[in-house]
Amino acid sequence: MVGYDPRADGRNVSNLEVAVAGSVSGLVTRVLISPLDVIKIRFQLQIERLSRSDPNAKYHGILQAGRQILQEEGPTAFWKGHIPAQLLSIGYGAVQFLSFEVLTELVHRASVRDAQDFSVHFVCGGLSACVATLAVHPVDVLRTRFAAQGEPRVYKTLRNAVVIMYRTEGPLVFYKGLNPTLIAIFPYAGFQFSFYSSLKHVYEWAAPAEGKKNGNVKNLLCGSGAGVISKTLTYPLDLFKKRLQVGGFEQARASFGQVRSYKGLLDCARQVLREEGAQGCFKGLAPSLLKAALSTGFVFFWYELFCNLFHHMKKADS
Repeated sequence: MVGYDPRADGRNVSNLEVAVAGSVSGLVTRVLISPLDVIKIRFQLQIERLSRSDPNAKYHGILQAGRQILQEEGPTAFWKGHIPAQLLSIGYGAVQFLSFEVLTELVHRASVRDAQDFSVHFVCGGLSACVATLAVHPVDVLRTRFAAQGEPRVYKTLRNAVVIMYRTEGPLVFYKGLNPTLIAIFPYAGFQFSFYSSLKHVYEWAAPAEGKKNGNVKNLLCGSGAGVISKTLTYPLDLFKKRLQVGGFEQARASFGQVRSYKGLLDCARQVLREEGAQGCFKGLAPSLLKAALSTGFVFFWYELFCNLFHHMKKADS
């Protein structure tokens, strides 16, 4: 079970083990979903419509974008920015799951509400994600810059990127897009945790025998469902965040089509709506939903798997 559950105290997993399980789940998942993440970011940053009918559009579909990136930049392009992305996933997973465990336990100790309640998981999930975001946002900006750049590359290495960005744009560059990130991540992560718990209850109600036998399948399916619902509800803010994170990086985007500068979150939202319409707020939704289904499903799957592994190792030793 994700989060503190007084009915499952026998699980006996320490905070350190929760953090390790969160880190490993993030690491494994990142390797698997990186190609979709790169395609999603390219879609989000494209000003032109994602349509064959627009002759200026560089990308117009997942398979077409995959083929074009492979042809122009080689297979390694799908793992551009993979080192900062891995640092992001490992750090974020550890802080988020540990914070969630601590917060849900605090709610239980305070006897305010049931620690497994939908609203408790929503609030604690959102707060834990905000804490994790504050801790790793600079790495997220680096990951986005690496994934967004074309050829020739502006940044050669992670260290090179940090030095150039700091010298040319100042220290605040590492927190570009923080406001929309926090605004988006609270409901996104809140819905992830609350819908994951709710979907597991629905699964166990619909198939009680299956729920007990195939725990790993249940975790994967419910995690995937929670990821799709959460991403759909909060997607526009994710797009605005990505647009803001590449501000001041226009020279590396020239080969992909038009570029825009934004003064902030509201200006970004206004420009997108005016120039690209309401559908512009959902550019890249298809690969993003596919990525959300896989990443959230895998994150909860691996997290629960490693927590259970730690629990069984302790039982074997005792």
